[in-house]
Amino acid sequence: MFKQISLALLAVTVSPSFALGQDIGPAEEDVSGPPQNYSPFIERTVKNRGLAEGLYWGDTHLHTMFSTDAGMIGNTLTPVDAYRFAKGEEVITSSGQRLRIDRPLDFLVVSDHAENLGLPVMLEEANRDLLATEYGQRLYDLVQAGEGYAAFQLWGNDGVAQNRDIIDNPKLDRTIWDRQIELADQYNDPGNFTAFIGFEWTSINNQETPSNLHRVVLFKEDGRKASQVTPFSAYDSPDPEDLWAYMQDYEDLTGGSVMAIPHNGNLSNGLMFATERLNGEPIDTAYAETRMRWEPIIEVTQIKGDGEAHPALSPDDEFADYGTWDKGDIGGFKPKQPEMLPYEYARSALQVGMQQEQKLGINPFKFGQIGATDAHTAVSTTRDDNFWGKMPSSEPSPDRWKHYVIQSFNGDETLSTFEYEALASGLAGVWARENTRSAIFDAMQAKEVYATTGTRITVRFFGGWDFEGEDVFRPNVVDIGYSRGVPMGGDLPPQGEATAPVFMLGALKDVSAANLDRVQIIKGWIDAEGSRQERIYDVAVSDGREIGEDGRARQPVGSTVDEANATYINSIGTAELRGVWTDPDFDPALPAYYYARVLEIPTPTWQAYDEKFYGMKMDADVPRSHQERAYTSPIWYTPEQ
Repeated sequence: MFKQISLALLAVTVSPSFALGQDIGPAEEDVSGPPQNYSPFIERTVKNRGLAEGLYWGDTHLHTMFSTDAGMIGNTLTPVDAYRFAKGEEVITSSGQRLRIDRPLDFLVVSDHAENLGLPVMLEEANRDLLATEYGQRLYDLVQAGEGYAAFQLWGNDGVAQNRDIIDNPKLDRTIWDRQIELADQYNDPGNFTAFIGFEWTSINNQETPSNLHRVVLFKEDGRKASQVTPFSAYDSPDPEDLWAYMQDYEDLTGGSVMAIPHNGNLSNGLMFATERLNGEPIDTAYAETRMRWEPIIEVTQIKGDGEAHPALSPDDEFADYGTWDKGDIGGFKPKQPEMLPYEYARSALQVGMQQEQKLGINPFKFGQIGATDAHTAVSTTRDDNFWGKMPSSEPSPDRWKHYVIQSFNGDETLSTFEYEALASGLAGVWARENTRSAIFDAMQAKEVYATTGTRITVRFFGGWDFEGEDVFRPNVVDIGYSRGVPMGGDLPPQGEATAPVFMLGALKDVSAANLDRVQIIKGWIDAEGSRQERIYDVAVSDGREIGEDGRARQPVGSTVDEANATYINSIGTAELRGVWTDPDFDPALPAYYYARVLEIPTPTWQAYDEKFYGMKMDADVPRSHQERAYTSPIWYTPEQ
């Protein structure tokens, strides 16, 4: 069993067809002189920047002081602060610094942990029902004595680490849940800003080698329905199948809708996309149907690593080793084993799903892809020049890069993970008819969503059988995509007389970020022997580079990054890339998926910005530049029976 619990355990001219709506130009006020605030947007007027019609940006995974692993270790911000920040208002962070987002978000899910939801608030308020319990009084005494971290360790070691609710008072669960619901409904503003009701179910499954099986649970409707239940926690069960049963009960009771969004498969010890259930039995058709009923999308990139691909699984992909967290489990107990990897990363899991479909008739891992933050600071900051870290302890400071995110339990520092390894990631892009709970939820269920690692790249991706080369440049390209094909997240229609599928792909740069390097299609398929296969094709590249006969542009885009000054210029790359691509290796007998990946030119990391701002140096192996990216949901091809 645990003796100590880790903090991380819970822990240009553009075409109107793909257009961002309007360009934004320079900031309204040019602030000269040395910077006084880490956040560069404090002295600027924040406006809604006119994003593409039908494209909405948000964070589905954010924690406030209502989460015990945030509020008991320094987070003083509530859901009110989270909503205010997401809507563009200035906030004062837990470390006392001024902060503002670069552009407002369109939607937000405050997803505080279900396990003793709101415990820090109840300790602060000296809740009578809490103090009437043995552990409530012990925790309160420690906090009053200034031993907040000791209180957190007591809660973690005696409670979460043993999957035991040391408070065990259902009345307290209801107290804070009702408060969260009320705040979400208060800040929900249909047409302008969507505040979803949600929570995180935080299963670690195994005490000896804790496996991250965490899900964010997201409700479609308002508090009139969500208030008829209380959050389902890992204390109730560590098995996702029991979570799905809770979700079914909710829908049966209320007539509402709910979904779960898995995250951090990279820290799951190979269990997130395993072909065995937690009880050791092989997954079956009923399991596959149930999982896809409740989990249509996954969170593929966030602060604790990027989960699209792993370099050991994709050795021919020079971009696969991005934000890789693969040292060990989420508690830093044991090293990662190579055989775990295929069941942890999205690209390989999509292939595993097609293998299972051949056995079961149903694909259990037919998911769309989004990004989110998992920040425990109550602020969704995904720009590298405005990054506020994973935990309150990692808010901007000269030494934050050395702070632990996961401290190895057994003292083996090779299994520890540090803040400098964190990504300023990610965001969810959703193509929806309007900015409302219903419309965005429906789009997520339809998988017409995509992930970015933090910037707001616009991506359109359609698949069909008869797109022509000029279609992607026509002003009605979106109408063509929907009328003659399917969007990201869809299934290709029957093949008819066509010889191979054709895909239209278009991407526009974030107007306040970097130019684009290239757009790609990632293909995965199951060969005639039943083995997993993948291949990458460059569809369009910038700067006149050539795509070879192998479908790849081998010449890098280059770099304009000045790491010492944390700057870059958009003198390379391009603002927009489009292409129509036909699969040259298509075999109608083999199932396949296709998704798009978009890469920006290199830009400075938050670590480079920290070095410049604080005038210090980090270790040589700390990344100072990277290539931000977007991943769409796949489009699937299934052979006709």
